[in-house]
Amino acid sequence: MIAETHAQATRIAGLLRERGETIAVADGATGGLIAASLLTVPGALDFFVGAGVVYSLRARDVLFDLPREAYQGMRSVTADYALLQARAIRERLGADWGLAESGSAGASKHPMKVASGRSIAALAGPGGEFTRATETGSEDRIANMAAFTGNALELLEEALGKGA
Repeated sequence: MIAETHAQATRIAGLLRERGETIAVADGATGGLIAASLLTVPGALDFFVGAGVVYSLRARDVLFDLPREAYQGMRSVTADYALLQARAIRERLGADWGLAESGSAGASKHPMKVASGRSIAALAGPGGEFTRATETGSEDRIANMAAFTGNALELLEEALGKGA
């Protein structure tokens, strides 16, 4: 899986380095695969500030340090929720860009009853805010995690490539 995203991560690293910008990542259902993909690039410290896997409410509360009211009326696996996390990880780690993913990988019940195979990637930074949803319609956890990671990396590469 990680070997398959290395070429894309290398392109993303080049774009971030060209721009002199950094990124922080909040992995959700991807379980750290977005961050791991970016860290396959030698010298990643040039552009990668850090990451966290937000897989529980406790992790979310500690990593983002937002009041519970910030999530009022939001559901996970929505654009608003993912954008809140992208903004929070960016601010918390002091990066130029924040990339977050919120999804339901499958093979178990999501606590918010989100259908398996659904994910939202969100990006927040100096060039704006962007989201991209993906739905696989599958219960295959590993395949979904790979698809969700690919979706997030595509969003990031596309936004940076367009000069956002």
